[in-house]
Amino acid sequence: MSNFVSSWAKNIVTLPENYVMPPDKRPNEHVSTGNNIPVIDLAKASSSTINHAELVQGILKASQEFGLFQIINHGVSEKLMDDVIDLFKELFDMSVEMKDKLFSEDSNKRCKVFGNRYINGEIRYWRDLLIQPVFPIQEDTQHWLENPARYRELVETYSTEVRKLCAMIVELIGEGLGVELGEELIKDQALGANYYPTCPDPSSAMGSPPHCDPNIITFLQQQVYGLQIFKDGQWIGVHPLPYAFVVIIGYQMQIISNNKLVACEHRAITNSESGRITLGTFVSPAGDCVVEPAKALVNGDSPALYHAFIYEEFMNNFIAGKEPQKKLALNA
Repeated sequence: MSNFVSSWAKNIVTLPENYVMPPDKRPNEHVSTGNNIPVIDLAKASSSTINHAELVQGILKASQEFGLFQIINHGVSEKLMDDVIDLFKELFDMSVEMKDKLFSEDSNKRCKVFGNRYINGEIRYWRDLLIQPVFPIQEDTQHWLENPARYRELVETYSTEVRKLCAMIVELIGEGLGVELGEELIKDQALGANYYPTCPDPSSAMGSPPHCDPNIITFLQQQVYGLQIFKDGQWIGVHPLPYAFVVIIGYQMQIISNNKLVACEHRAITNSESGRITLGTFVSPAGDCVVEPAKALVNGDSPALYHAFIYEEFMNNFIAGKEPQKKLALNA
């Protein structure tokens, strides 16, 4: 059997045993409709001083209460967003032979294309995944895929446009917190493309598990529903808005804000009606960057809640499943 779910999932009517989640990990809880997910209209960013202040406060409030919001009128062209989704549809639709040549779990490889991943030894997630560093761009393009056609061109253009948007949102968050979030905090950028094929039994499978992102901030492009967040003891659905980005606060932003903002716990479910492609842009500090609560947010009434740490060490522990954000908490 191919390493990629997308290579054989369309031909089955029963979920393979090694994709059936344990009962306590299945997405079978009651899920809220998510009608109150914050939506931020970036058209207000420069229209007036009053609107700008409202925009900053709206982003800050959403980041405090949900750790997530959707943005519209963000300036990234709809055609570019469509073209990149189509590009990855083409990639995941390639022949078994072509995809298996791309398959890799080599941690040293710059552009990695994974098949289905294991959990708890033998149980697997119902997805295929590509991970690729995209910034600094000049350091990586020689390692990018050459197929499908226009891959390098489209991914570079898309990543550059989304990076501008990421930088703007991080700046607005810093403005709301009253701190300067420097360039070293958004030094690195990666693109993750997830493909969740049509699933014969969505109630027993899982696309991706509950987790918080370890980086500063994530921008997610989705066209088909599947994203859920955990808030106030329940799962809430984040339904796609046309050509919106979902902005997800990561652990580093929670730590730098000294818990004034919250990292958003989220997961991806599957469905039996259609496949789902999402594109995640992950912005992170440089590996040698020292991360700690912003000094402007630490005082006698609000002491630091986390130790200072090197981001690369944090990531090594995170990948190893050691929950470093808890170990760094001073009150743990």
